[in-house]
Amino acid sequence: MPLFKYKAITEDGRVVEGEGEFASLAELAERLQKENLTLIASQKVEEKKPFSLKLSIPFLGGISDRDWAILCRQLSVLVGAGVGLVEALELVAEQVPNRRLRQALLEVAREIEEGSSFHAALAKRRDVFPELLINLVAVGEETGELDVVLRRASEYYEKMAFIKGKIKSASFYPTFVFVIATLIVVGILTFVVPKFESIYRTLGGELPLPTQMLIRVSNFLKENLPLFMAVAVFTFIVLSYLYARSYGFRKRVHELLLRVPKFNELFEKAALARFSRTMATLFSAGVPIDRALQISAKVVGLIPIQEAVEKALQSVLEGKPLWKALQETGRFPRIIVVMIRVGEETGQLDEMLNTIANFFEEEVDRFIEALISLIEPVLIVFLGVVVGLILIALYLPIFEVGKLIVR
Repeated sequence: MPLFKYKAITEDGRVVEGEGEFASLAELAERLQKENLTLIASQKVEEKKPFSLKLSIPFLGGISDRDWAILCRQLSVLVGAGVGLVEALELVAEQVPNRRLRQALLEVAREIEEGSSFHAALAKRRDVFPELLINLVAVGEETGELDVVLRRASEYYEKMAFIKGKIKSASFYPTFVFVIATLIVVGILTFVVPKFESIYRTLGGELPLPTQMLIRVSNFLKENLPLFMAVAVFTFIVLSYLYARSYGFRKRVHELLLRVPKFNELFEKAALARFSRTMATLFSAGVPIDRALQISAKVVGLIPIQEAVEKALQSVLEGKPLWKALQETGRFPRIIVVMIRVGEETGQLDEMLNTIANFFEEEVDRFIEALISLIEPVLIVFLGVVVGLILIALYLPIFEVGKLIVR
């Protein structure tokens, strides 16, 4: 469990400090409240993990939002049709391609057969099942509307998959063009330029300065290409390891992403869309606001915004309204603050959260389309300029071939 350092105030106004392991910030606040202490500040201490080269790479054996959407949809249909929960879990497990998830579903089915509740069985495998699903299932069991809650969970994960898919599509095109451009340039420098160099050497004479520079770069790259590739692979492994294992490194990366022009708007809008959709799904299902905030903080995808949500959670636990807590973080746009304020004042917070979620999901969609239309011509021009300069430097001596032959 995470280690938290905290400050709390006693009933007689004294400030005390301490630390301990708690599953979440909400559990810390609840534990202190039982001891007649009020949490005023907390900090999650980064866990020291043993060295391991095992990396968590999403596209290698991970469970995607699309997988969760399908699973929840299938369970919803089966439970709604009157199929027993154990049988429904076993039927769904047969269709799941992910071995880890299939095994976890069968373990949950066995736990239920032995008398455990569905959400308690899921909670025992928190390494597999997300907190949002566990909490929604708990609400569904309590209200007797498990099929409805599972359908809502499916819709939620479909929305999350849509947002992630849009972001991937926005980043794939420029990445693909950049990789192709790099391969073209490296190919020209390592295979084409040396052939021209041998031709120019037989002709004799002094080559133009741009051509000399191009040949030097070509020779350097040709001699050191294996080293460059090794360094690139090593750097990728080290950065991936740091990103997977170090909270501080991830935070710095996320802060850097929020400074990249244009892309920072995309990442921020996507994080706000995830936050508002998660809050809307949980709150409308009956999950308490503090628990909804705690879960939402984990899914926003950007640590600076995650920390802002955690700060807002602390303010809510102190008795402040949600809109005020979000406003004080300085991280949330005025439109979110105002709409949540209206929702709280009118008793329609769940509707307002859904409206906010729809708004930001549409914003992400529109922004990505605009971004791709802007990036495409820029990349084409950039690639054309780079290749054009190389070709000019390469063919420049041919324009002066007469002079070279005379010499």
